[in-house]
Amino acid sequence: MKDINGLAAIVTGGASGLGAATAEMLAQCGAKVTIFDMNEEAGAAHADKIGGDFIKVDVTNEENVAQALATAEANHGVARILVNCAGIATGAKTVGKENRPHPLAQFRKTIEINLIGTFTVITHFASRLAAAEPIGEERGVIVNTASVAAFEGQMGQAAYSASKGGVVGMNLPIARDLAQYGIRVMAIAPGIFYTPMMAGMPQNVQDALGKQVPFPSRLGQPEEYANMVQSIIGNSMLNGEVIRLDGAIRMQPR
Repeated sequence: MKDINGLAAIVTGGASGLGAATAEMLAQCGAKVTIFDMNEEAGAAHADKIGGDFIKVDVTNEENVAQALATAEANHGVARILVNCAGIATGAKTVGKENRPHPLAQFRKTIEINLIGTFTVITHFASRLAAAEPIGEERGVIVNTASVAAFEGQMGQAAYSASKGGVVGMNLPIARDLAQYGIRVMAIAPGIFYTPMMAGMPQNVQDALGKQVPFPSRLGQPEEYANMVQSIIGNSMLNGEVIRLDGAIRMQPR
């Protein structure tokens, strides 16, 4: 999409972190942004800040997703841009303390939100967009959030890595599925970024993590993720690919 101005956009997980920065970037470019998030207070506040809308959405609830997309479309018109940032980060070893097995409920929840939730929003978003008139040579763009953990998951990341590996794995087939409609599908695999989860860690831990990045040796900033989203939207030849945004880091076992 050569010009974001005036287009309707959806950002899941847009109340904080990578999603919040992306929602702000899109709004600054003139998009009509709707934030989907479970955090009602933060989501509504950020939507008000950027001049967008907020809808409380549970991405694991298909009916909730479909209804939210219908509401967003009624307010802003058919959405041309979808950025999926909703997700959770969990940690547990395959065999834990006292030889306990990994809690399966935790594994299922991680997959349900990060992978199935992402796909639920994609399929309902794309089914609406497929009926819209193209803008130039394309109808719209979908950007999903993977992680370097999809490739180098650390100890305790079996569930998280599986969920993000699923996002990577479905990227190309979905791009191929939606090619006939002129809808592009991309994924970004961030490295270590400054997010609300990271902000809760002691400064010395943040500094130590940042030093693991070859260059630049620091935590990634949410605005840098948003800049990548903007580049993807603007370049029509970017399709079906996963872009690592990680400062050349390759995660160690722990």
